[in-house]
This record gives sequence, C-alpha cells and structure tokens, in this order.
Amino acid sequence: MPKSAQPWVATLVRTIFDQPDTDAVTAQFTRVLDMIGERFPDAAEHLDDAQKDILAFTAFPTELWRQIRSYNPQERLNKEIRRRTDVVGIFPNRAAIIRLVGAVLAEQTDEWTEGSRYMGLDILCKARLTPLAISQDTEPAEPAEIAA
Repeated sequence: MPKSAQPWVATLVRTIFDQPDTDAVTAQFTRVLDMIGERFPDAAEHLDDAQKDILAFTAFPTELWRQIRSYNPQERLNKEIRRRTDVVGIFPNRAAIIRLVGAVLAEQTDEWTEGSRYMGLDILCKARLTPLAISQDTEPAEPAEIAA
C-alpha cells in the first residue's frame, strides 16, 4: 500500500483493539477487513491470514487485554538499550556489546522483580484459570520418551 495510506490503515486496525468484548472485536475486524479490502486487497488478504494471531488476545480475560496487546514495556526496554549503546558508540568487539546489553537486561529484571508489576498477580491467576479453546483438528502431543 502507498505510504500515504499507512496512517489510515493503522488507525483502522487500532479500532479492532478498542472493542469491549470478543464479539465486538470479531465484528470490528470483519468491518476493517472489508474497508481495507476495497482499496488494498493485498493488505486485506495479509490481515485475513493473520487473523488468528491478531485476535489471540481475546482468549484471555478482558482485564488483561490492554497489557497483552501493548508493546510498551518492550519498547521502553529497547529504548533504554539503544540509549546506552548510543553513549558508547563503537564497541571493540561482540563480547562488549553482549556484556552491556546483558547488564541492562539484568538491571531491568531486578526492577521488575522488586518493583510494581505490569500485570497484577490476581489478574494473572484469573487468566491461568480461564480455559483456552483448543481447535479440534490438533491432537495433544505425546510425552517424549526418555532414553535410558
């Protein structure tokens, strides 16, 4: 699609995630697909192929939808890594950048462990208790045999 149409399409796709329940999300996805398909059939086909992945968040309780569909924590972490690597500029070798990024990730893990949670434990427990729909065409995997 042309670059000039990308903001319009992105705005339409974002409306899918702003719906209050699963039925509304599915209906909005269909409307968005139809609207995009009128002008950009290739993009609509791509979205249709990715429908299962795009709507995967609806399998969880609605209280978790915002956190599941958001990339904010990941984007903040990437921005911090980028900021720290930009300060160094040129690294002498690959091991040096791995040490720096590893230190940033370890620091972030400590903050996440000790600080406030992005998803509360009560909501995570509720999500764990929510049964997920399993498609009928997939069979449960057999446990792997342990070689003696």
